[in-house]
Amino acid sequence: MGKRAGDRASGPKCIAIVGPFASGKTTLLEAILERTGAIAKQARTGSGGTVGDHSPEAKAHQMSTEATIATTRFMDESLTFVDCPGSVEFASEADPVLAAVDLAIVVTEPDDKKTAALQLILHKLDALGIPRMLFLNKIENAATGVRETLKMLQPASAAPLLLRQIPLRQNGIVTGSIDLALERAYIYREHAPSEIAPIPGDEQAREVEARFSMLETLADHDDALMEQLLEEIEPPRDAVFDDLAADLRDGTVTPVLIGSAEKGNGILRLLKAIRHDAPDVAATRTRLGLAETGEMVAQVLKTIHTPHGGKLSVARILSGSVTDAMELRCATASCKVSGIYDLLGREQAKRPNAAAGDTVALGKLDGIRTGETLSSGKTAPSPLVSAEAPQPVYALALSPRERKDEAKLSLALQKLVEEDPSLAMEQRQETGETVLSGHGEMHLRVTRERLEGKYQIPVDAAAPSIPYRETIRKGTTQRGRHKKQSGGHGQFGDVVLDIRPLPRGSGFEFTDTITGGVVPKQYIPSVETGVRDYLKNGPLGFPVVDLAVNLSDGSYHSVDSSDMAFQLAGRLAMKEGLPACSSVLLEPVLKVEIYTPSDATARVTAIVSQRRGQILGFDARPGWNGWDVVQAMMPEAETANLIIELRSATAGVASYRAGFDHMAELTGRLADDAMNGHGKAA
Repeated sequence: MGKRAGDRASGPKCIAIVGPFASGKTTLLEAILERTGAIAKQARTGSGGTVGDHSPEAKAHQMSTEATIATTRFMDESLTFVDCPGSVEFASEADPVLAAVDLAIVVTEPDDKKTAALQLILHKLDALGIPRMLFLNKIENAATGVRETLKMLQPASAAPLLLRQIPLRQNGIVTGSIDLALERAYIYREHAPSEIAPIPGDEQAREVEARFSMLETLADHDDALMEQLLEEIEPPRDAVFDDLAADLRDGTVTPVLIGSAEKGNGILRLLKAIRHDAPDVAATRTRLGLAETGEMVAQVLKTIHTPHGGKLSVARILSGSVTDAMELRCATASCKVSGIYDLLGREQAKRPNAAAGDTVALGKLDGIRTGETLSSGKTAPSPLVSAEAPQPVYALALSPRERKDEAKLSLALQKLVEEDPSLAMEQRQETGETVLSGHGEMHLRVTRERLEGKYQIPVDAAAPSIPYRETIRKGTTQRGRHKKQSGGHGQFGDVVLDIRPLPRGSGFEFTDTITGGVVPKQYIPSVETGVRDYLKNGPLGFPVVDLAVNLSDGSYHSVDSSDMAFQLAGRLAMKEGLPACSSVLLEPVLKVEIYTPSDATARVTAIVSQRRGQILGFDARPGWNGWDVVQAMMPEAETANLIIELRSATAGVASYRAGFDHMAELTGRLADDAMNGHGKAA
């Protein structure tokens, strides 16, 4: 393969800023916005004044809790940056964003404790085929050489980490960088462009060695460059830049740039690399399999409910153009655009239209959800991506402190779920609970703060009820007779029920062996209705399962018998008979798959065992270097805050999936606790 053309992709670009928690993503966005003139001065993260952390929740916790969109201009080109939260609890914010970006800037720091979290992010980018650069932030804190740092981080990346810059040090302090492609030194100046300087004499040998290593990696995909290296011919600088851009876009390398976002160092070099190397919207269309038809097609990256302006749908325009009042449709709805806006954090700037490549907020697209594909065509477009939110791992039952807020709570939760599709809301009929599920304690804490702050609905929260059941160990035969005389027609129903246990998981079975019409056929369904009604709340206070009931005998009155009388007779027979059947409590047991770095597997299995879990085994996680999958059976009651302990044991990166497997007997103190907590039936 020869050298490839590297024409610079021009036009508006959309870039996601991703990376492990507290790696400096929001600080990098601030530095970029200051350097491009979008803001006058860079604010410190945690000060409450950054563009990225403008929400009350982000300020309160000094961490990003949602994706922030900011559009700026650099060298007359429009660049939209989307700052995505680093906490694994809010990681799903990035999923719909990544569907339509051109490039991801992965921000990390020289810290081996962040490698597993970095791997989570890079694996997601690999799965989506998104080109990425790595910005090695806080370079002044590196305890080892930059190449040693890359060796430490390389296991997290499927593609080679390609060093484009090396640090300049003076008396052990990083004072600048050397650009290996330009063969030029840059002396850092805080919050100002670096000063170009010749490469110091004592650094030249190190630069030559590092540059040759970079060229060797590029030569893996360029035969002409390989020949030049073998013949010790200096390759043309333009060809090197062409290869850097082509390999980035192909995903065959992950270029690494260095700097300090807090001090504004390395920002200009990063911006120039983005401008020259990042793919454009045409390449993103190709990645998504979208043909250019002239129709407007856009991908919804985020939904925002503003206090006064209503709903905004942040969308990346992939083809065509959009104008105000244009009719748009997706697979589930159609509506008219009411306003088009550029975003800079919470600030909005109205514009008349937007074209392919732009990332804008579209006003009042009711019925349009995050992750959907929009089109101006006459038929609804097929979704470009199928972003399935990961299974929630933490849940709370929410209730308003004041009954008058019940309707408001439901409506507010619907809006919050619309803004954050990784949340799930469920109304549980059996318990009457409103259960909100998400991805960790902080995730749901922030959601509660939005309920109470943004929507002014104070709520109480508790662990959701566990769906215990009860069953019987032995059978009995019981008569139930309902007889009442109160003037006029009375009530009469008389039944004999044979009750027996069934194997676990069989549910409920009702039969009859009535002969001679002692219970007329029209009343037999009423007897079953009465039996089923009682089974909703058995002697221990829980729904009764895994038993069979046979109607074997009874009697009736030609005038006083009725459907209701036989319902009550059936219920009475169950109420009197079931306490003699040795009732036992059943608890749901889940099959759990836990994903953990291999060095934490022993800690994870210990946690499972301490929570009454049964380890089924563990194996290497397919496609994940240095990760395991632990399989276990665990009582549902033990998974309530499992994720908190798992993340504590794995530097915040463990996750799990769980599904119902079977019901198991629960006896002793744990059964007593469950019944006391639930309250017995009257």
